[in-house]
Amino acid sequence: MALTDVLRREQERGGSALRTMTRWLRRRLPTGLYARSVLIIILPMVLLQTVVAFVFMERHWQMVTERLSTAVTRDIAAVIDLIGVYPGEKDVGEIIRIARERLNLTISIEPGGELPAPRPKPFFSILDEILSDEITRQIHLPFWIDTVGDSRLVEIRIQLEGKVLRVFARRSQTYASNTHIFILWMVGTSLVLILISLLFLRGQIRPILTLARAAESFGKGQKSPDFSPRGADEVRRAGLAFILMRERIERQIEQRTAMLTGVSHDLRTILTRFKLQLALAGDNPDLQGMSEDVEDMQSMLEGYMAFAKSESEEMVGMVSLSALFDKLQADAQMHGKTLTYRIEGEDDVQVRPTAFSRLVTNLATNSRRYAGRLDMEARHSAKWLTITFDDDGPGIPEAARDDVFKPFFRLDEARNLDASGTGLGLAIARDIARSHGGDITLGDSPLGGLRAIIRIPA
Repeated sequence: MALTDVLRREQERGGSALRTMTRWLRRRLPTGLYARSVLIIILPMVLLQTVVAFVFMERHWQMVTERLSTAVTRDIAAVIDLIGVYPGEKDVGEIIRIARERLNLTISIEPGGELPAPRPKPFFSILDEILSDEITRQIHLPFWIDTVGDSRLVEIRIQLEGKVLRVFARRSQTYASNTHIFILWMVGTSLVLILISLLFLRGQIRPILTLARAAESFGKGQKSPDFSPRGADEVRRAGLAFILMRERIERQIEQRTAMLTGVSHDLRTILTRFKLQLALAGDNPDLQGMSEDVEDMQSMLEGYMAFAKSESEEMVGMVSLSALFDKLQADAQMHGKTLTYRIEGEDDVQVRPTAFSRLVTNLATNSRRYAGRLDMEARHSAKWLTITFDDDGPGIPEAARDDVFKPFFRLDEARNLDASGTGLGLAIARDIARSHGGDITLGDSPLGGLRAIIRIPA
């Protein structure tokens, strides 16, 4: 039982480490389709080049270098044997000539010489290691080599009896020195292929980005008449499906708008008749309640129409935040309330003017009705516009902050509604904010009341 628990804990620890690594990779890997596609193309190619360079090239270098070093060492061993058999000065001179003309080795004999101190091996010491092994295996004499000094020559010194044989061989005789040409061709070809792939990939990603921008613009109520499906067949089908969906939604909106306009016209006609009949009846105290009911019906009808009416027909324009806030400040002063505001960033914002003004006015009016002080702060950055409303009113209970955005929802002691309200103020405000691509959130205000935050892209 104890062993089972240990194994289970080890598995859980391993699974936790894997999940941690996965989250770490997700946070650091790019999220865009183009960047991920580039990684899909580049990473396998880099992995392939690495494997080829490590396996094939390393084996190629080692095998060719071994054969070349073996041949040079065999020639040096033959020269040493000839010097031992023919030690005369005339014979040694002929041996030096033969080595120079036939073996491409420049040799000299230094009488009574000694080998210098061993040189430090270079970091990349394939030639050093292989050549040393071959000299040890074939010659069996003390030696000293220098593969670092002259880039074109390799110096080898062999300790003979009472003298030192000094040999200079071309590096190309002992080392596969032309391998870098293959590497250059391999890397150059890979770069050309990656560049071509990136160009084709950009052409395939661009239609997807265009479709995403068109869908985003339509979601914000903006027109994109220049959109047309392009790219691969799958992307074209997605674009065509988006166009058909957009047309169906626009037809539905047009039909709803026409129906609501007709209903509104008929109801307003009836209410106008009621008002006219009440006016002709004179100042009758018995009709005072009916007159108030007619006014309430008129107010509710306007509220329903404002909530149901689509704002997508309104064109995008520029709105001055300071001008809008000045109107709200003047309205608060008329009602004996205090309103202050502060703006950070640009004063002008590109939104749908009427809808945006209704959004800000609804929240400011709610605070003005039930609070004595309202502080507004607008921060306009490069991507977002954030407007914060802080008041000192009674606030909204935390449990009801999501419900107040539902149409026709009313609190017992309404925070966002007056006696003639319809429960649509905050619902209209959130609908407008979301139609702009943003949202509204509620929280606790430092002033003791409610904090409302509008955040929309701008």
